[in-house]
Amino acid sequence: MKRFFLRRAVPPLVGLLLCGVAVLAINHITPKPEAIATGSWGLSFQQEGQAPSGNATAEQLSQYHAAYLGDTAQPVIYLTFDSGYENGCTAQILDVLKKHKVPAAFFLVGNYLEQNPDLVQRMVNEGHIVGNHTYHHCDMSKIADKDTFAKELHDVETLYQEITGEEMKKFYRPPQGIYSEENLKMADEMGYRTVFWSLAYVDWINDNQPTSEQAFSKLIPRIHNGAVVLLHSTSQTNAQILDELLTRWEQLGYRFGTLEELFA
Repeated sequence: MKRFFLRRAVPPLVGLLLCGVAVLAINHITPKPEAIATGSWGLSFQQEGQAPSGNATAEQLSQYHAAYLGDTAQPVIYLTFDSGYENGCTAQILDVLKKHKVPAAFFLVGNYLEQNPDLVQRMVNEGHIVGNHTYHHCDMSKIADKDTFAKELHDVETLYQEITGEEMKKFYRPPQGIYSEENLKMADEMGYRTVFWSLAYVDWINDNQPTSEQAFSKLIPRIHNGAVVLLHSTSQTNAQILDELLTRWEQLGYRFGTLEELFA
């Protein structure tokens, strides 16, 4: 995994002349935050069981109401699923979440809402958040026009309201984790919270699914306090292991929080 190093600006020293005596004083004007590194969201794990560092710091992201990590002093997991389409796994995933009484967030694209209204309604009925993954699942970092950006999110909102009769909660995940600082700003101006992640693994390739052992080898040692976990609901492996996975995380002392809690 490529590592990113961000350098913080050092406040300049300003010479002052007081009563004929030259002294040095620190300029206490708060420096403008450094620009956020853009591109594909990436993580660097340094130690097992500890939170990774990301392309941007939690502080940098917070200025746009974005986050990839919760409170690392608390044994809490925020479980999220990306759902680009349906291939028969979601009902089983929902069954397991219901069994464990675990809240989750499902980030959906336009065609998912169009083709699976019953599953969308079930998500809502069972207390899960349906988040906005854009209508077309395109590279949002290439969209500079605010109206075009907004339409990708508004069209999903409209479909959601037609299905559920409710307004969509404003949580947004950039498709493929590709973002720009301007995108974060536009989402923030629309009232959205942008949700990245602090733990994921390669689970989205349908014809090359990981084994259960491979999945557990990533998802157990790397779990950490405040983890925002990204799984894909298209993964047959995820559907098969979820019951045991939640059990093992619970045995490690973790509880499960909601995205409202993450941004509280």
